Amino acid sequence: MTQLDRERIRELMAEVLSAKGATLPEDESADLRAVGFRSLDFSELALRVEDETGAELNFDAPGLRSIATVGDVLDFLQKLQVA
Repeated sequence: MTQLDRERIRELMAEVLSAKGATLPEDESADLRAVGFRSLDFSELALRVEDETGAELNFDAPGLRSIATVGDVLDFLQKLQVA
């Protein structure tokens, strides 16, 4: 399985946001609600990561509830790749 580094995941996140006219801030402590990154955007990002890695990411809804910032998304997806 190919693993994506944090920067590549960040690029994919920026693409998801860009598709809806939003910009990913440099600050990883930025609140997802303020950025406009919603649960459907997370699903889109996870699919893009899966496409690039060639592996399915297994996660459940309760695990997503603790995600509040851009950095949380990046951390979560990095951890899923090694799980």
